[in-house]
Amino acid sequence: MTIPAPRFAVESLAEFVVAARPTDLSNEAGELLRRNVLDSLGCAIAALDGDTVRQVRAQIDAIGGTPHASLIGGGRTSVDQAALFNSVAVRYVDLLDTYLTPGGLCHPADNFGALLAVAENVGASGAEFQLALAVAYEVQCRFSAAVPVMARGLNHALQLAMSVAAGAARLSGLTVDQTANAIAMAAADNVSLAAIHSEPVSNWKGISPGITAQRAVYTTALAQRGITGPRGVIDGPNGLEQLFDQPIDMRLNDATLGVVADTYLKKYCALIHGQAPIETVLALAAEHRLDPRDVDAVDVAVFQTAYDIAGGGRFGNKDAPRTKEQADYNLKYLLAAALLDGMVGPEQLHTSRIRRPDVQELLQRISIRPAAELTARYPRATPVQIVVTMRDGRQFTRAQDDFHGAPTRPFNWERTVEKFHWLTDRYAGPGLRAAIIDTVADLDHTSVSALTALLSTVNPDPGTHHTGEHP
Repeated sequence: MTIPAPRFAVESLAEFVVAARPTDLSNEAGELLRRNVLDSLGCAIAALDGDTVRQVRAQIDAIGGTPHASLIGGGRTSVDQAALFNSVAVRYVDLLDTYLTPGGLCHPADNFGALLAVAENVGASGAEFQLALAVAYEVQCRFSAAVPVMARGLNHALQLAMSVAAGAARLSGLTVDQTANAIAMAAADNVSLAAIHSEPVSNWKGISPGITAQRAVYTTALAQRGITGPRGVIDGPNGLEQLFDQPIDMRLNDATLGVVADTYLKKYCALIHGQAPIETVLALAAEHRLDPRDVDAVDVAVFQTAYDIAGGGRFGNKDAPRTKEQADYNLKYLLAAALLDGMVGPEQLHTSRIRRPDVQELLQRISIRPAAELTARYPRATPVQIVVTMRDGRQFTRAQDDFHGAPTRPFNWERTVEKFHWLTDRYAGPGLRAAIIDTVADLDHTSVSALTALLSTVNPDPGTHHTGEHP
């Protein structure tokens, strides 16, 4: 009698990836996905003259590679190197999309740069790219919803490894068997630590997802050549279910590709947990015409996760930010900069701005604390309560449950176009910006190469800091 081989969860996941059809992506979800694509491109273009992005580009240029894929901002290199660079660029200004869960979060836009490189290399149509990106969004977000990755001390690059491999396998036409191997290999070697997000926050915070995406692209190519991976990576001996001590249900019987509707887009250059506090303090300042020089104290109540990551909780002290990576994960700095400058954009994350005495002094008067009643409402809401006390004793209070960009108050296409122009006006003229916008809007009827050709003409070295007005 022949004993059947055991069936592993990664094989079911591979079947989900290969079986995905365009009809699984509704017209509404497709429109939202194109919105997120344009948002990701705005983020990437705005990052091209960032210090870390320049360093990664210099390293890629030094290594070289067979020119199979384009870099945003010009040049060509190997597919995996393009995946790295484009991914780092999307993340750098910290304005990319987000998906929230009780035990953490993930950034679905982390898939974009890698899958763009793969799609160009295989000559994919825009529709094929959209479908692969939608599949990647589902894999990453469904795993995030099922497993409290960050609450267990790990980094969300784990599920990114799986989702990039899934999207790359779909674009490359891999079989179910090959796709299972690709996902298994990518996941097994990308169990990274949440220490990446802890103080002192380093440059690696913005590079780590790109490295994960690069490796997933590479392992997918190996799977296509017949290299096998650990099929029990999820539910086998020493697999992820044992690591997390729980079953992992990704609802693979549901073929719908609609999780993009649950993603958040950012208005300010800050972690997602800073969006509502920044919007709230700016609304207070505008309503009451507050002069930051007259502010005596700012008391900020947030949910526990926001406090832990960005308020001085278990991810470390937030009293003395010195770098871009520390500042955009620091509620004290972000609110001080918002009060002083009236916005939090790329300019507020330059080292020279972060270290100025005015903002360093004001942030010492801002206190962040967790509130149980707010924690109980997260992640259905991202609530915040702020009390500003002036030197003359007056107090001003405001509370919000969300922010513009949350699924409850989502960006529409027009608002995303405004954000794109705001981020990219220094790097591309009006004609080029309009061409990129039109190409993304019509992505399901064009080729990926048409888009990457436009992105290759973006100027990566405009020579001056961003001064555009926040829309």
